[in-house]
Amino acid sequence: PMHPYLPQLLTDITAAHRPEIPLEEKQPISFEQEMEELEKWVEGEDPDHSLGYYCGLYAINFPPPDQLNDTEIKMVLEAFREMMFTWNLDIDLPKLLPLPIAYKMTIDTLNQKTSIVNSGFMGFDYCTGYAPDCVFKEYCPCLKIWNEDDKSTSINF
Repeated sequence: PMHPYLPQLLTDITAAHRPEIPLEEKQPISFEQEMEELEKWVEGEDPDHSLGYYCGLYAINFPPPDQLNDTEIKMVLEAFREMMFTWNLDIDLPKLLPLPIAYKMTIDTLNQKTSIVNSGFMGFDYCTGYAPDCVFKEYCPCLKIWNEDDKSTSINF
């Protein structure tokens, strides 16, 4: 049987879609505005609000992954990514990441501060390229390359 809360959750996610942006706001911003945004980003200025603030969803309202089966997790992830897309946001997760971990990381984006842009995309990308410290641990997509590099740079006498 389906988790009793799932239909309501999917409805809530759909309701969290970004309202349609007026066409004039979709127009590319001026070069000056673009440089200003870039400067803020480079200076590491933290965005003011979390994704949850913008879309009205809160991580606490999502059941823990062990209460959902794989099919249900996939349904939530798909709906959630569609919702993120309406906010010009995306999340980059390794293909091999187990569903419960992908679910937890995706839902956790609601707690993370982010900028909302009207053109282009902002992404939640957890990969630093430094495999030993990666949050994805053994599922890190860089791990294979990292390990091959280790072997090729070791000196054999």
